[in-house]
Amino acid sequence: MNFSGKAFLITGSARRIGREIALALAQNGADIVIHHSHSPSQAEEVAGIISTMGSKAWIIESDLTDPNNAEQLIGKAWQFSPLAGIINNAAIFPKNEWFDTTIELWQQTFALNLTAPFLISKTFAQTLSEMDQGTIVNILDWRAMRPGEDHLAYTISKAALAALTRSLAQSFAPRISVNALALGAVLPPADGSVDLEIEKKIPLHRWATADELTQAMMFLLTAPPDLTGEIIYLDGGRHLN
Repeated sequence: MNFSGKAFLITGSARRIGREIALALAQNGADIVIHHSHSPSQAEEVAGIISTMGSKAWIIESDLTDPNNAEQLIGKAWQFSPLAGIINNAAIFPKNEWFDTTIELWQQTFALNLTAPFLISKTFAQTLSEMDQGTIVNILDWRAMRPGEDHLAYTISKAALAALTRSLAQSFAPRISVNALALGAVLPPADGSVDLEIEKKIPLHRWATADELTQAMMFLLTAPPDLTGEIIYLDGGRHLN
């Protein structure tokens, strides 16, 4: 795979899943616009690694729970380089159930997990030249198709993002493909805790690796233009239960 000459914006790419995707794309020649909201040192570290790979890296700090910031993100990124694609990865993962989900938490979750991807995708489509082809990949969760009573605001926001993926795939065709990658257990929690019971709930009884994550992303970014509106599950079959 060769992404030389192409630039991608990845939201939430200073840490964890976004970081893994950013480094994998850069390893294959892509230039990366690194977005973060409150991880400046981590963003600088990722940018430094990308530079050693021979690719370019730029950093934008922005709180995407503010819709004005989300709407301006593409314009800021485009000042660095025209974009070939965007990956909507930034999200928050509150564990609240219905009884302790406040309206403030609900609105904050939807602002980042759903409204921001919509506004970023919209401005990308408006900015991309009519002569160019583009790609959008949204990061989902297996819970989007199997909503339960836990993680209420998060699950419903991701379910809505799945619907948005399919809707925008139709709206942006034929210039822009819009697909999604729905993840299960990939990286251990940031606090280092590992729930050994999770593996028992996964049909394949294993976590996905970071390499498998990036391979799936590469597939979506290099797939035939005819592939759009699809959701690929990287969850070991968890969504089947």
